[in-house]
Amino acid sequence: MLASVLGEVLVEAHGRSLLEDVERLRRATIDLRGRRGAAAEDGLREVVKLVEGLAPERAEEVARAFTLYFQLVNLAEERQRVRMLRRQSREGGPVRESLAATVAKLRAEPGPEPLETLLARLQITLVLTAHPTEARRRAVVEALRGISVSLDALADPRSGTGEERSAALRLREQVTILWRTAQIRRQRPTPIDEALAVAAIFDESLFRLVPCFCRELERSLAGDDENGTQAPAWRPFLRWASWVGADRDGNPFVDHEVTGQVAEINFQHVLLALEAASRRIGRSLTASQETTPPSAGLLAGLSQAAARVGSAAAQIQQRAPGEPHREFLLLVSERLSATRLRGPGSYAGAQEFLGDLVLLQESLADAGASRLAYGELQHLVWQAESFGFHLASLEVRQHSSVHRAALAELGLPADAQGLDAIAREGGAAVPSELSGPTLELLDTLRTVAELQSRYGTESCRRYVVSFTIGAADIVAVRALARLACGDRRMELDVVPLFETAEDLERAPAVLDELLQLPGWRAWLDAGGRCLEVMLGYSDATKDAGFLAANVALNRAQAALSAWALDHDIALTLFHGRGGAVGRGGGPAGRGIRSQAAGSVNGRFKVTEQGEVIFSRYADASIGLRHLEQVTSAVLEASTPGTAASLVTAERRFEAEAQLMCAASARAYHALVGSEGFASFFELVSPLEEIASLPIGSRPVRRPGGQDLADLRAIPWGFAWAQNRCNLPGWYGLGAGMEAVASAYGRTRLNEMRSDWPFFASLLGNAEMSLAKSDPMIAGLYLSLGGRPDLVAMVRLEYSRTRRLLLEVLGSGRLLEQHPVLRQAVDLRNPYVDALSLLQIRFLRELRSRRSAGADTTRLEHLVLLTVNGVAAGLQNTG
Repeated sequence: MLASVLGEVLVEAHGRSLLEDVERLRRATIDLRGRRGAAAEDGLREVVKLVEGLAPERAEEVARAFTLYFQLVNLAEERQRVRMLRRQSREGGPVRESLAATVAKLRAEPGPEPLETLLARLQITLVLTAHPTEARRRAVVEALRGISVSLDALADPRSGTGEERSAALRLREQVTILWRTAQIRRQRPTPIDEALAVAAIFDESLFRLVPCFCRELERSLAGDDENGTQAPAWRPFLRWASWVGADRDGNPFVDHEVTGQVAEINFQHVLLALEAASRRIGRSLTASQETTPPSAGLLAGLSQAAARVGSAAAQIQQRAPGEPHREFLLLVSERLSATRLRGPGSYAGAQEFLGDLVLLQESLADAGASRLAYGELQHLVWQAESFGFHLASLEVRQHSSVHRAALAELGLPADAQGLDAIAREGGAAVPSELSGPTLELLDTLRTVAELQSRYGTESCRRYVVSFTIGAADIVAVRALARLACGDRRMELDVVPLFETAEDLERAPAVLDELLQLPGWRAWLDAGGRCLEVMLGYSDATKDAGFLAANVALNRAQAALSAWALDHDIALTLFHGRGGAVGRGGGPAGRGIRSQAAGSVNGRFKVTEQGEVIFSRYADASIGLRHLEQVTSAVLEASTPGTAASLVTAERRFEAEAQLMCAASARAYHALVGSEGFASFFELVSPLEEIASLPIGSRPVRRPGGQDLADLRAIPWGFAWAQNRCNLPGWYGLGAGMEAVASAYGRTRLNEMRSDWPFFASLLGNAEMSLAKSDPMIAGLYLSLGGRPDLVAMVRLEYSRTRRLLLEVLGSGRLLEQHPVLRQAVDLRNPYVDALSLLQIRFLRELRSRRSAGADTTRLEHLVLLTVNGVAAGLQNTG
């Protein structure tokens, strides 16, 4: 239906000839996919000739048509997912990876730790980042949301004929808006724009999603009869954090003022949401004092709240005579309003607000109105516990080299012992004249202290140090904070981020070095011996290759978990995953279950980036399913039985892992280490054009860097996805598997897949990545590089990886055991082909005009248009 409506809109806008050109190319690419051998080569030449024959203006219109088609297809698939989830919930019985299924499973398998004990220590933190992988404009997202609303209206069985006609009319209008909306941003978004986009997701989905999730867990634990009639026996364990407006690693547009502005944006959004929910629930809480007498505590609270809000109290009392519980919650909403506006009667913090809610619940429960106490009012409690007054805890991130430069300028010691002494005792003075970067660093640390005093400690307390190589990199931040803030009270958790394969291997030694420092040991003890360590998936994969990086990450997790156990430390591993497989992506549940033994243990933290945020949380039903899958996987991964089986597998296949890791790394470095590879990569992909795509505030390279090492992992993965190679998600896997097969026989690979969840997850992610790659189209891109030797290496490794993977999976083709996903890829491929061929044409013309010194503005726009389209078609960017 959506494709048909799009066709109508194209005809209305440009006449039937545009639709005919689109259909001609569509049929040609579909026909091409059905050909083999020489016939396929002939067909490819015919389609290329068809694309080359389009006039420039018509080529742009055709590219836009295919881009919009994918946006609408993605929307249709999303609606189908929602329908399936709703159907499954109506049919009854626990759905796989749901909370109900997991609770039933864990209760049926009694172990040394009851489920309730595990829930008591469970902690899951989801960190929203502004990494530039959401290629769509906000205006495009809004237009698609309008189309989604019209689709819901059309699907509503309660709609009458008139309502259906109105919805159909509105649908055509919305698709017309989408067609006439520019697909490419004219300006790069600022960090404030990115913060507002995340706040919009909170407004539209997350705020309502959290109580839905909590209610589903309560239903799974207490059953339908008890659900909503008693105080939950577990505490909320979902927490939200954000790097948006706080991550300054290589982003010159994020400074201390931006971080302060973003904290205020978050504060305003969450206070507005809490205030609106309090008013809504308060207006409905009409229980009279005769049927539901208030407790003495509530009466005292009423008096105190009325005194704080002033004249508004009399108006509320007049509206709610004889309804003390309603009156109290409406007074609470007035205090929230005062807090947001920083007026008289403000709450000192979220805990005081929560105390009022609990007081109200206890009064209702004492009066026998437990359903009123633990129904909608409990939803408000869960929202306050999850989001506080800060919405998401801002986490500062900065590169370790920035701290080293500041230490040198300030004349501070560079060794860990000296820095630890300064962090404990102070004594260093700040010079009167400092460079801009050092001043900004000190201002950032002062801002952290200011945000804590203004919005609460949890508003901003973690400081991530990227590219940590030693203990001095960690204690440097604490020393600089002491210098910036003096004796001012501030909670500061400095989180090391280990990113390269070498740094991952050295991580336990760095932590050992930290344990030798008196100040750091005192901080660790004061915090209950809780420690957080971040692992970088993106840069590790770019540094060592797909297989070697994943093995290194698995080893690091195991080593760090063993270190924490030896030193009686509660360790939280923070996984810096991206959306694409080459950046640690893949199905969330499968990834969590395959973590190294003991590395989850009730605590899990992960980044969620770019298009992943919108795809997971734009729709509440899909968001609920995602949160259930993550929680279910964390619960299962934290059981002793799971840990024991993982330990057995890791020990059993340790030699094979080392062998395949070494072989894979050699193959990967032989390719990327080849002379001229960086230039080749730029020629065979739209890397330079992606750099100018205004999808995020952060540059694609670290400051001052121009070689491959300075290229960020996001554009690295983005560019390989665009040229249909998906190389970061599989290259080197074939070489590693072949080494194991040669040494131990092919059956050993089958044993590894069946008995080692880590290896099975690795193969599953590589299969998905290979399925989205395409040798035929990729070959056209690779031919642009003028390096047949490098092309031969890529083709050889692709063939080897695909062949061995299919043998181990026991499949005749990729995704054979996942027919729905296989069908989606098959149906999408011809349409992505059309956009890829248009992109290749535009790239050739762009580079030709660029070398001639001619104006390339229009061609750059056309390339970026196809980049958006291919990203929509593949459903991932970087």
